[in-house]
Amino acid sequence: MKAFINRREVAFEQGETILQAAKRNGIFIPSLCHYHALDHKPGTCRVCLVECTDAEGHTSLVTSCNTPLQEGMSIDTRSSRVRQAQKLQVELVFADHDQNCVACARHGDCELQTLGEYVGLSSNRFSSRLSNGRPLDDTMRGMVRDMTKCIRCLRCVEVCRKVQGVAALTVDGTGTGAHVGVGMAPSQDISACIQCGQCTIVCPTGALAERDQNDEVLDFIADPEVTTVVSFAPSVRVVLGEAFGFGPGENVEGRIVAALRRIGFDVITDTDFAADVTIMEEGTELLGRIKNGGKLPMFTSCCPGWMNFVEKHVPEGIPYISSTRSPQAIQGSLCKTYLAEKMGIDPSKMRTISIMPCTAKKDEAARPQLSKEGVADTDTVLTVRELSRLLRRCGIDLAKVEPEAFDDPFMSDSTGAAAIFGVTGGVMEAALRTAYAVLNGKELEGVDVLPVRGEAQLREADVDLGEGNGTIKVAICHGLEAARKLVKQAVEGTSPYTFIEVMACPGGCVDGGGTVRVKGEYHPHAASRTQGLYKLDKSMPRRQSHNNPQVKALYADFLGEPNSHKAHDLLHTHYSDRSHAPTSSISDTRKKLTLTDI
Repeated sequence: MKAFINRREVAFEQGETILQAAKRNGIFIPSLCHYHALDHKPGTCRVCLVECTDAEGHTSLVTSCNTPLQEGMSIDTRSSRVRQAQKLQVELVFADHDQNCVACARHGDCELQTLGEYVGLSSNRFSSRLSNGRPLDDTMRGMVRDMTKCIRCLRCVEVCRKVQGVAALTVDGTGTGAHVGVGMAPSQDISACIQCGQCTIVCPTGALAERDQNDEVLDFIADPEVTTVVSFAPSVRVVLGEAFGFGPGENVEGRIVAALRRIGFDVITDTDFAADVTIMEEGTELLGRIKNGGKLPMFTSCCPGWMNFVEKHVPEGIPYISSTRSPQAIQGSLCKTYLAEKMGIDPSKMRTISIMPCTAKKDEAARPQLSKEGVADTDTVLTVRELSRLLRRCGIDLAKVEPEAFDDPFMSDSTGAAAIFGVTGGVMEAALRTAYAVLNGKELEGVDVLPVRGEAQLREADVDLGEGNGTIKVAICHGLEAARKLVKQAVEGTSPYTFIEVMACPGGCVDGGGTVRVKGEYHPHAASRTQGLYKLDKSMPRRQSHNNPQVKALYADFLGEPNSHKAHDLLHTHYSDRSHAPTSSISDTRKKLTLTDI
């Protein structure tokens, strides 16, 4: 079928919207609430207005995101009437929004600010008066929910429900007081929210954002009595560069090390080291369960969003969860014991800072069971976005810093197995590489375990553990709706799997809730980031966790062996049922209707 946009003939398919046809033909229409990756087109912001003349000659203003194009229509996207209407609508959106932009986490990366530029907004005739009375919820350890900045685009509701399968976010209030809420819970920390942060990726303003802890870190650095130890996760090295003009997936590890040294951190270590330790502990735990009849299938426990989900939504699955801590938690524990001992540092004067792609890692660091005598093993967690802001605050351009090597005391060496922790299937592959070697006394031929790789939300594979050891069935899941079903199978005794990896965020850590955002797009660089880590894995001189020389030294000098009594004290943890909030059950929030339901 054919129609005209700005007097240009365009072909389109039945059911295609005006906005979709315009984008496909390179014709720009400003929009805000529409989100192509989620097929989200509620028409709530009313910014994508166009002038539409139908085949009978009737002309009206319509929202292009949810108006189907029809045969013979004539669309004008830039008439004076359209431009004035768009500008008025953006003024009203700003008036319905806290305009203290300088204090906002999204300042400089705000889609609403960009929209104001698109429509030529130079001043606002309306004051910021409509957002008064909406809640500011800072009860969470990892995130802040500031509804004075909410423009009710509903992207967050959509991603929480459709992508994550959590449905923690609802639409509360009416009229100008309407905002994104957390169901019947009094605050977000005790709601169904798992703090995965995917809502912060899609939020166009600063209504949902990570809790910024940069000043806390700068205070540590400025204190002459404190020794600051910093480490960063595998995925950070292929994500941070995007904020400084590097290509997606480009490894900027050496530049990050150099930049952290310039900021003033005392000791720079690598969380990849702890990822290798995780495999030693978790792999030994798995083999022990298989041999001794422990709870199977065993689920991985590296992802804090997943662990929050288990505790809040499916606590019956807790017995099936590995007790091994995440790499961040292992790194923090070893820094304040093993590293402090080796370097002669008083642990009480050591501050450990972790740089992660994840907002839920902030929540994990504050877990009481991940502390010693009330002192947290990991003092502060910065997301990738926070680190990019910190570098700019310190006047450091990553592109202008020459790469440097890690400090090499005891916790900086790593393997290719640790690098792929950042992608879905990576933990599973790293564990299988080591499990095969332990069982057979030789390395897995070819190293790569290709059957566990891929993009499908739920994948499974039959893995041969070598002669005389049989074959096990494993599963890999990213996103949590499928994970709910896997837990149900385990509890009912119908699970065909022995080992299951779960990551809360789609794609794994490379697309975590604390990674670099791309305005208006949902993880467009996922494939490049993933391939960046696989490329790093292939380039490493050692690709199996058990071959890391510093890990070998750790066990020989300090822990004894994997799953030893000391290793259990320092490197393992436990989880508890948090499904019953002080008010109504967390599961009740899933039943509340949202605007998109209506």
